[in-house]
Amino acid sequence: MLGLMKRNLDALSAPSGRVLEVGWINRAEQASFMWDDPRPFRRTDNQEPKHAKAVQNCPAVAEYEARHFVVTCPIDLNIALAKDKEGRLGVRDLDGQQSAVGSRQLSKMLTVNGPGQWRHPNRPLIQLLTPYYFIADEVCWMNQLPPYLTYRDAPWPGIVVGGRLPVHIWPRAMTWAFEWHDQSKPLQLKRGEPWFLLRFETNDPRRHIRLVEAEWTPELEQFSNGADAVTNYQRRTWSLFKVAARRRPEKLLRKVKRGRPSFAEEGDGSF
Repeated sequence: MLGLMKRNLDALSAPSGRVLEVGWINRAEQASFMWDDPRPFRRTDNQEPKHAKAVQNCPAVAEYEARHFVVTCPIDLNIALAKDKEGRLGVRDLDGQQSAVGSRQLSKMLTVNGPGQWRHPNRPLIQLLTPYYFIADEVCWMNQLPPYLTYRDAPWPGIVVGGRLPVHIWPRAMTWAFEWHDQSKPLQLKRGEPWFLLRFETNDPRRHIRLVEAEWTPELEQFSNGADAVTNYQRRTWSLFKVAARRRPEKLLRKVKRGRPSFAEEGDGSF
């Protein structure tokens, strides 16, 4: 038994190749098409450089941006903070009956955290649940970051709360957390715009990451159950990382195999 544990830990620690594959999984039970595939960050506003020393030609800038991946916003949303008759804080959809998101669906997706969970008494915290999971078969830490590589003409009235976790031993559903600083201003989200960024760390900083779509296997489901809801029972969940590493199967990442392109992709005009 001890030998098996050691082999699992050794396998996670031993890098293989210049590229590490990280699997992403969309576990939406419905409306899964609205969640775009996470993709490498690419600038769309670059112009042809007119000088050899232009920013576009800087290898340090290119290397830095190439190591980011972007997750786009799945919905159009225009909300403001509001209190109900009992004085409890919630959100109000400013688009009303013209809103693209139904009120029932929004209530399932959006949570307003209680004041005890805020970092500051005047900065409410909201969370939007996503169906994304990430998994790797080698040591890999994932950073969730604000979309700071893209300029926003109308800035959000607060900040995206980032996070860092080891996706090789801690697969969990991602959330988008937002700390609302200016309560007088609405939060406007637009479908397709950068929502948050991902950046990955490995034992070798020279290695690059390749995102691949992965399957939600029975083995992965059983393993992920070990991390589900542990915050309801324990404060310092990081103390469980060693337990997760010992109990982890040798392989969890299984890539999705796609068939022929759809008729829509082949452009036959059916749709």
